[in-house]
Amino acid sequence: MIYITGDTHGDISRFRDSITRKLKRDDTLIVCGDFGFIWDGSRAEMNMLRKLDELRYTIAFIDGCHENFDLLAQYPEISWNGGIAGQISDNIIHLKRGQVYTIEGKKFFTFGGGLSPDIDIRKETGTWFEQEQPTKEEVEEGLRNITLNEGIIDYIITHEPPQSLKKCLDLDIYDHLETDGFFEQLLTDCVYSKWFFGKCHINKIIPPKFYALFDNVIRLETD
Repeated sequence: MIYITGDTHGDISRFRDSITRKLKRDDTLIVCGDFGFIWDGSRAEMNMLRKLDELRYTIAFIDGCHENFDLLAQYPEISWNGGIAGQISDNIIHLKRGQVYTIEGKKFFTFGGGLSPDIDIRKETGTWFEQEQPTKEEVEEGLRNITLNEGIIDYIITHEPPQSLKKCLDLDIYDHLETDGFFEQLLTDCVYSKWFFGKCHINKIIPPKFYALFDNVIRLETD
């Protein structure tokens, strides 16, 4: 089975709730950004990663705004389910931007990154990373992979929502990201079933196809 949830921000209790405790060996839990367990490289953090690595299922996360991108870049890249991914451990996978992965016969397009709402404070404290913001090259990689799949994807997983949804989500509509035009293009030119995103710290369905996720865990019907 495939499950999807929102930002975890290094909170290990999110992997001990009534749903995630029932996940089995062949299951996959996808996190829509701000994974947060790779932040300071401390002994406590390493202990938490070891606890996650002991779980029976696969944790696959896209990056969000609150990640340590310098540390993430130190992990090896591997080929995983048809795309390029970062291997954090045996069962923890970093899903890279602009990739298409096939999981249980379904295609997932992933694109992490975004813009920190607290960017000024984080710059002052030295906890902001320029790599949080997607680049033109990453968007071009996404376009190539979408084209290779003839624009047909089962699920889209991003951290930021499409620009056209930001007003109803009370996000700053004047923030500009390299992905804004790209995501709007996906809305019209890509065939997909559902679009999941984190960022907003709310659980909200926006008909017909959009899901803002925070601490809810949704099981996908992949049959």
